[in-house]
Amino acid sequence: MELCSTTSSTVPNLNPSRTLRSLLPATSVSLSNPFLQFNKRPFSALTLSSPSRQTQLHRPAFPKVSTRASASAASPTVSDDMELERLPADIAVTETQEPNSSLRLSVKVPKAVCRDCYKKVMAEFTRRAKVPGFQPGKEVPASILIPYIGKQNIQNAVVEAILKRTLPHAMSSVTDRALQDSVHIISNFSDMLEIYSSSNTLRYEIRVDVAPEIKWNPEDGYKNLKIVVELDDEIDALRASEQELRHRHKSLGILRIVTDRGLQVGDVAVIDISAKTIDPDESNVQSIPSAESKDFNFDTEDGDKVLPGFLDALIGIRGGETRSFPLVFPESWRQEHLRGVRAEFSVVCKELFYRDLPELDDSLAEKLIPGCTTLEQVKQTLLEKCLEVEKTAKEQATDNAILDQLCKMVEVDIPQSIFEEQGRQLYGSKLLDLQTKVKLSEEQLAALSSPKAVNEFLRVQKGNITAVIKQNIAVGDIFKRENMQFPTEDLIKEVENSIAEFKRHKQEYDEDRVKEQVQEVLEGAKVLEWLREHAEIEYITK
Repeated sequence: MELCSTTSSTVPNLNPSRTLRSLLPATSVSLSNPFLQFNKRPFSALTLSSPSRQTQLHRPAFPKVSTRASASAASPTVSDDMELERLPADIAVTETQEPNSSLRLSVKVPKAVCRDCYKKVMAEFTRRAKVPGFQPGKEVPASILIPYIGKQNIQNAVVEAILKRTLPHAMSSVTDRALQDSVHIISNFSDMLEIYSSSNTLRYEIRVDVAPEIKWNPEDGYKNLKIVVELDDEIDALRASEQELRHRHKSLGILRIVTDRGLQVGDVAVIDISAKTIDPDESNVQSIPSAESKDFNFDTEDGDKVLPGFLDALIGIRGGETRSFPLVFPESWRQEHLRGVRAEFSVVCKELFYRDLPELDDSLAEKLIPGCTTLEQVKQTLLEKCLEVEKTAKEQATDNAILDQLCKMVEVDIPQSIFEEQGRQLYGSKLLDLQTKVKLSEEQLAALSSPKAVNEFLRVQKGNITAVIKQNIAVGDIFKRENMQFPTEDLIKEVENSIAEFKRHKQEYDEDRVKEQVQEVLEGAKVLEWLREHAEIEYITK
């Protein structure tokens, strides 16, 4: 039955996610934070054991700036192991800025370079080909070698050789900005073959993502943040401890049947509920399945958590009695299609109980909390635990508010490669979380891991993914601007902890990648600590 009017606040997804291996080729680290619990992962959790608090950001998804461009196999296969070698003539490269921090490089290769590549390819074929009538390695006339190898095969090899030799030169002006694994040859191989065969030259185009530039509005605005943090009144430690004590006390009581009166606050009623919309046009009246229930145990002490007016309408109802009454779903109702809807409820009270509670005194202390001997000790223990929860929730809300403010203050053109990697990591984390809750079949897992499913997630969650990336970039920029540092021993310790987790669960890992991500998380914790100290923060209760 959907009568509960309160909704639990969701925390922005700021936790680093460990990607599912079927979604991404690289292994990444899961860095869990007990205060930013959005995606709970069962393993590979690296906890940053700061003595004061544990804070982290979702910062694993940035491809590193490449020092060596690697070409995509979008057209021909080009080796990653490319070294800059001298060319017989210069190539011409035209650079064009494109959206999403991307560059298009148009490359023109002159005849001299193409001829030189042709000679090298033919020499290699001569060395390797076993042409009948010729000893291996001996020169074979072109008139014999070309028909034997095939003209088309030779042209394919020459174009690939040209690409392999010229791509490092074409990329030389952007290697300090290019993001690793973001280089793609976007020209069709067939088009390149046609150009080469007709002119003995070559033209092709490359697309590469570069490190995005960040603009602050206002400049250095992060140094004077003014943050308003909304806190849920339910996290108030004193109130929460009192509610917890009441809950534990109630659990020790006995439910007894009410026979001589109607419903009062504190009772528990077993009720059947039905509801339908109110409409002057009776033909449009519809039932509301989500508000209907059979044998519903209604604890009246939770009356503030149900539809406003529901409890008041039932006060005084007796066992066996039926009541009908109208109510209006508030505009804040979590089910959007019911907001503002006027409904007629019909409730049958089948049974009515009151709680026969033992007297709340020192004699119950051990039952309320094992090890306690007095009621005052129970209250103090509960209050201390709730104070920890309050502190945690307050810190979490503060960090979320700061990150949200940073997101609004930065302008950045996000590269597609960063967006996709961050999105796939978030999706991998959600899928991993689902696997821990539901036993998925191989078919279900394959369907959820499919490119179609991942791309749909990227489309639907574009706003959230973009916000996370902007926060990450902003935090990284602040760390550099303020010349922040953290102890080397912290890095060593957390890397060791993370690797130990991977080994314990017998999972593969890349130690360099682990170190890189731990460092990013430690940077994020340092930045948030600095921002909290320098920000003007106001707390309000909602």
